[in-house]
Amino acid sequence: MITEKEIKAPNGIMFIFVLLIAQISALAMLINNLMNANTMLVVISLLMSIVIFICWFGFFMVNPKEARVMQLFGKYAGTVHDSGLRWANPFYTKMRVSLRVRNFESSKLKVNDKNGNPIEIAAVIVWEVTDTAEAVFQVDDYEDFVSIQSESALRNLATSYAYDHHEDNDISLRSDPAKISAALKIEVQDRLEKAGVTVIESRISHLAYAPEIANAMLKRQQAMAIIAARRTIVEGAVGMVEMALAKLEERGIVELDTERKAAMVSNLLVVLCSDEAAQPVINAGSLY
Repeated sequence: MITEKEIKAPNGIMFIFVLLIAQISALAMLINNLMNANTMLVVISLLMSIVIFICWFGFFMVNPKEARVMQLFGKYAGTVHDSGLRWANPFYTKMRVSLRVRNFESSKLKVNDKNGNPIEIAAVIVWEVTDTAEAVFQVDDYEDFVSIQSESALRNLATSYAYDHHEDNDISLRSDPAKISAALKIEVQDRLEKAGVTVIESRISHLAYAPEIANAMLKRQQAMAIIAARRTIVEGAVGMVEMALAKLEERGIVELDTERKAAMVSNLLVVLCSDEAAQPVINAGSLY
């Protein structure tokens, strides 16, 4: 596996003056040797001028949050990170690689969740290149690799969890966004590690049931919500009835036998659990 090797490229501004002086000197030597008709020195000074002229093609610019991957005749030579005008071997192939943080938003994918329900899901992946050599040489196109592998990881994640939880300990796509985002980040990072890419953040950007079952699932969610609300109401009503009986007995306001207690419990539960306000009935006669 090819890993990044950082190299230092000399300051380009300094090399401009060096090459300029060398070029003027070589041209002056060439003219002087031509005037003196010295064939050997003419050839040497001409070759020097050509070499210095070729060196002018070694200048390149490195922008902030950018790197240049150097290759010499197909062999990886190193990566330059220092920004500004730089100079390197003019025969180097200098490939530009951006180190900026980038976003990838997947399309809406239609997959089946853990329970087999068709859902639509999409995600946003925040990533950056941290190893330029792996990004350039380990994969054919690292940007395309990020998009394909991110969607593949998202599909695999969606099939591993249910859309909504049915038990308190279950992790679901809808109810546990923080845990799902952490799991998605790990899933995507494992796939992009070989491309020299680091995932900074990942989160679900769209989550819904597929249109063909959306109405049925909505009714099921409503039914589950009603059942949960009823359970809470009943638990509260039973507690209030228990407290009322305990207070009546504690303060000795009235003594009730088992049958009257059952009637009182029934009436209180009807009042407390009813959807509509109860209509009071005043009993002015005897208790019995």
